[in-house]
Amino acid sequence: MALMIVLETLSPTERAVFVLREAFGISYDEIAAAVGKSPAAVRQIAHRAREHVDARRPRGEVAPNQARAVLESFQRAFETRDLQGLLDVLAPQIVLISDGGGVKQASPRPITGADKVARFIVGGLGKADVVLTSEHTLVNGNPALVLRVNGEIDGVIAVRVEDAASPASTTSATRRS
Repeated sequence: MALMIVLETLSPTERAVFVLREAFGISYDEIAAAVGKSPAAVRQIAHRAREHVDARRPRGEVAPNQARAVLESFQRAFETRDLQGLLDVLAPQIVLISDGGGVKQASPRPITGADKVARFIVGGLGKADVVLTSEHTLVNGNPALVLRVNGEIDGVIAVRVEDAASPASTTSATRRS
């Protein structure tokens, strides 16, 4: 999921060059023909894309008990719709990706930044007079919350904690069905 988010920050040409070269090992000449650029330009695009991806790779993960503590802080703020509590636990560079699965309304684009993400969460929750609960689980090996609205499963928030010493550096994805 984190790599997908990083790839979304690349331009379409950078993304195509990066994936074709790094994932499939296609030659620069073949990629150049596919994207309508010279092989030299494709080499430069690949170099810049690799630097871009490397600069945004997740840093070392924290111990499970630290991740759990961050998730519990997030959970309390989420369930109580506490804007400041969310701002305290979210990393400044957080990215939220939502997917309504074609069933629920969701944000069509990733939301970046702690303030925007917190306001999106609290704003969306504030519109409904519902009982909101959540429980801990794992998604792709990372801590997550299963969300329930009035007792019914409504979605999942998957969280990646990168540095528990500072605000949580997280990437969240919500899927509602």
